[in-house]
Parts: sequence; structure tokens; C-alpha cells
Amino acid sequence: MPLAGQFTGLTLAMLSLALPLRAFAQTTPPPETILQPQKVLPLPGGLDQVRVFNSNSPEVVSQAGILLSTFPPQGMATPTAHLNTRFQGRFDIFAHHIAKPATPEDLRTLYLGVIAQNPTHKPVTINILQAASYVSQPDAPFIPLPDVQNNDSGMIYAGPGDRVMTEILRGQRQAIFPPQVVIPPQSSALLLNLPISVKELTPPLNGRSALLRLRSNGPVYLASLGLYARQDAQGQETPPSLEDWQTLLKTGSLVTPRDKPPSVPGRPGPIIYSRVAGVGVGSRWYNQTTKLEIPRPGERFSFPLSTVIGGTLGTGQVQAAPLIARYPDTAYQAHGNYGIEYDLNFPLFNPTNQPQTITLTIQSPVKTNLAEPGLRFLNPPPNRIFFRGTVRFRYRDDAGTPQSQSFHLVQKQGQQGPELLRLTLQPQETRLVQVNFLYPPDATPVQVLTLANLTQP
Repeated sequence: MPLAGQFTGLTLAMLSLALPLRAFAQTTPPPETILQPQKVLPLPGGLDQVRVFNSNSPEVVSQAGILLSTFPPQGMATPTAHLNTRFQGRFDIFAHHIAKPATPEDLRTLYLGVIAQNPTHKPVTINILQAASYVSQPDAPFIPLPDVQNNDSGMIYAGPGDRVMTEILRGQRQAIFPPQVVIPPQSSALLLNLPISVKELTPPLNGRSALLRLRSNGPVYLASLGLYARQDAQGQETPPSLEDWQTLLKTGSLVTPRDKPPSVPGRPGPIIYSRVAGVGVGSRWYNQTTKLEIPRPGERFSFPLSTVIGGTLGTGQVQAAPLIARYPDTAYQAHGNYGIEYDLNFPLFNPTNQPQTITLTIQSPVKTNLAEPGLRFLNPPPNRIFFRGTVRFRYRDDAGTPQSQSFHLVQKQGQQGPELLRLTLQPQETRLVQVNFLYPPDATPVQVLTLANLTQP
């Protein structure tokens, strides 16, 4: 089943699948469980120390207010809404929210704003290294796509999170973002001020995802907020101004209704992950493996990706980024690692005296925390998409030519996934394969990277 709380909130993708899922459950027998005997190994490496401003709770926004603030609480109308945490040097901003009108008649445009404050007596420059933000409608609708497609162009996506992660993977900065923002001493500036329009949509729902990779030469405080556009007598809308955002920050409170609060880690009972509103530590999972022996002939092994408490596939490894600041009713960890890049380097070594043919595959096995004798898959997979995003492979092919290939993947719960890469390693050969992707919003852990040796024993 999908993870409770963090991954079962209202999303556009789930709304679009709601009716088909009910019909599926009534007319189709349970899928067959397939056990794939193999090893599952902890993923080498770990997260870096880059701080991430992670604004994802509440996911659904139906009123103006504060989503996440790391400003100091002094002088604020709601001190508990401000986490008093600074950012400096390299840091990321991730936001993922859905606009839902409080009433069917209220179709005002909700704006998502991110404000930064310079508390020092010197100017602070924030360089925007990469950045992208899109809404589902019309930028990136949730459309059906094949299980795998070449995406070297970066033009294949379904959903705003998918599109954002693909562009950041390609090192892009969307044209709406300037190269840098200079904040005068003891002043504030807007890093994001973008609409989430619901007019003329049925149902009137729209979601926006954003990811910014930044570097500052001084400390800043950050806040994400939701605020409706101003309307004149004729109903014409204008975006909120910097002053509007500052007023809301000082006088406002946390957006309600809130998401379901998390269960306390370690307590018995069902795990409720909840959604994230806080400051995480870790923008990239990086490994520097010196040598990785390929599986023996006829065998395979897998590395889990984006593991969580209750879903480590028996490795005991939780990859979710820790949070150094959070609200008490939100997630304890950055479950799912939304927006975090997996930068994986595998020097594949053939220790035998015969050529060995291997394949690499991304898969979405059934989530479990038990040490089982392999991975479990479902046939046919239920109609629930668990991963929708782009994965890039860089390597030398069997002729020694450097290659870079990007694949857009769509995987359902329990889906084994198609072969993505096939290489034949010569005796005693070591060949580097690099795998990169950003874990996309609206995906559900756990995935695995599987290496299989097709050579007959």
C-alpha cells in the first residue's frame, strides 16, 4: 500500500485515478505476488550537508497564511509559526502545494510566495544556480505515458513535479528566475511569487511544484506563504506585492486545515508519515565506490532508493533526510526525499576470466521492512503510479564510446520495470556507470536499482 499520510494526501494525479481505482477494486481479483530471489544491499554513500527549505504541508491550501517560516518569532503575531533557522552558502528551496477553493464560488487565484530576509548590515547576494517551477494546468498535466521513453530532450513529463525535476537534472534555470538576487541590509526580497490558478478547471484544483538551488554570501531567513491575488471592482487580479507578503508574514498564522499529524517514531501501531514542513539536511545522495563486483552469472542484486522507516526492504537503511527544524504536527523526516538528487557512481568490475553481460533496471517492488529472500512484485501491477520521472545514465558502451541516455519512467506499485541498460564487461574489466535522478513529488517509495548478470552459470 502507499505510505500513509505523506503519500495519500489529495493530489491531482489521485483525483484523476479515483474512479478507475474503485472500479478496478470491484471487478478485478487480487494480483499475483511474484517473489524474485536475490540480495538487497544498502545503497552506498549518504546525504550531503546542504540545507533544504522543504514546504509541502499542508499539501492542499484553501486559505491565505503561512506555509513554512524560518524567521525569528520575535514581533510576529503567531510566534510558533516561525522556526528561527538561517540559511547561508549552498541551500535549496523545495515547495509543492495544491490550490483548492474553500467554496465552489471562490475562484480567486492563489499565489505561492517565497520571501527571503537579510538580517545583517551588509548586502547579501543570492545566486540562483538552477531553478524551475510549474503548475499542473496548463504547464504539465498528468497525462498517460508509456512505461519507458527516451528523454534526452527533456520534453517528456507528466505533472509539475516531474517537469521541475527533469529540468533541474539538466542543470537549467527557468527564464522567470534571474541569475541572482541582491538583498539590501536588513531588507527582504521575493524569490518566488507565482500563481496557482483554478479558474475554468474541473474540478477547480491546480498544483504547483518548485525547486531552487541557491548559494548566498551571507545569512538569510526564508518563508513560504499562500496569498490570494488582489481584485479590483471589475474583478481584475493583480499579484501580491512584497509589502503584502511581509504583512502576511508578520500578522498571519499557519495555513489550515492541517494535514494528518505523524505517528511518533518507535511507537507501536500504524506508521503515519505526514507531510513535510521544515528544514532538512541533505540535497544530494552521493557515493564514491572504488569498485563494485557485478553479480555472479545468473544472479542479481538490488540497491534500494528513497527508503523510509517501515520500508527498508530488509536493509535497515533509512535514506529519508533528517529535519533540524519542523512544526510539531508535520513529518519527522523528509520522507520520499522529494527534490533530492541521487548521484550514484558504480565502477562495475568483472572479476572473472570470461565476458559477462549485465543489465541495469529501475523497479518498484512491494514495500516491506522485513529481510526477505528477495523482492516481491505484483502481476498485474495495480493501477497506482508509484514513480514518474527521468533517470539519466552515463557510461562507455561496449565500443568504448561515451554515452549519456535519459529515460522517462512510469511505474506502478509492484512493477518489475524494463531493462534500461545492457553492457558486456570483458574479463577483469572495470567500467564506470553513473546514475542520476531527482526524486519527484507525487512518487511513492520504495524503488530499487537492480543489476542482473545474464551470463549463464
